[in-house]
Amino acid sequence: MQQIDEYQYMERILALERPGEKNFLAFYDHRLRACVTNPRLMLIPMDDHLVHRGDGVFETLKFVDGKLYQLDAHIQRLRHSLETIFITPPAPWKDIRKIVVEVARAAGVSNGLVSIFIGRGLGGFSLDFRECEHSTLYVVARRFPSIPHQIWEKGVHACRTSIPARSKELAHIKSVNYLNNVLMKREAILKGCAYPLCFGPDHFLAEGAAENIIIVDHSGQMVVPEMTHALPGTTMLRALELIAREHDYVTRPISEDDIRVASEVILLGTSIDALSIVRYNGKPIHDVRPGPVSRRLRQLLQEDLLKNGTPLDEG
Repeated sequence: MQQIDEYQYMERILALERPGEKNFLAFYDHRLRACVTNPRLMLIPMDDHLVHRGDGVFETLKFVDGKLYQLDAHIQRLRHSLETIFITPPAPWKDIRKIVVEVARAAGVSNGLVSIFIGRGLGGFSLDFRECEHSTLYVVARRFPSIPHQIWEKGVHACRTSIPARSKELAHIKSVNYLNNVLMKREAILKGCAYPLCFGPDHFLAEGAAENIIIVDHSGQMVVPEMTHALPGTTMLRALELIAREHDYVTRPISEDDIRVASEVILLGTSIDALSIVRYNGKPIHDVRPGPVSRRLRQLLQEDLLKNGTPLDEG
């Protein structure tokens, strides 16, 4: 092992290529009160409890045509998650909101994603929160993922994962500990489908790896699963609020049999809006085509972003 000084270390950091770096557009570190656009400087200290203990929370939102979608809803959920695990943010919420807008603007593109991470802080490698004198805040903007348009026209396949849903005590905290979600996604990919669905200990539907799921039953009733073992998504909540003006829905447990006989099974998430599952565990859902409720939900979400999104040039 070669020992080098800090200047040589920085030279090597800047020269070292990193996978996916073309997609990373801007990075803010609150300790520095500064934003950079060189992805090779997108670094978090190893002793941040966010890293080695998963002791922190995050939110990811999108901006499309220069407008951030549901910024305040994401900030509110971030605030709830922090309060639940007893972390005080390192800046006032109005300042954090402003930082998110500025980092998205610094990305220099009209469409992208921006993620907010807040950790317990730096100071050591134990479990003891007292090591951390100050919490940490990082914000990163990246390119919007390339999604082929035909998935909304043809729908996608999903399957049941063997990975259990999170416990009800942790389900409503959007923590950085996403190991369950990662394993769910891995299992689904190895099974040859794009999206996993997990179930709670009661054997009722919980959520996807990063999506909520609702169904339309054979009678045309829209059904939302109980969120006991799932994180209520900002996309799902807003979609239900929008469509409630023209389509009622009920909340109740959803079994695997309910999914099999549904006329529509719909994924809801930040990057996909609303997306139809047309096959589940290899079996067809209804007529194996995206349905009218899925299409309408996506339309409403897209219209809402254009009407109510936060402009990147705000302030």
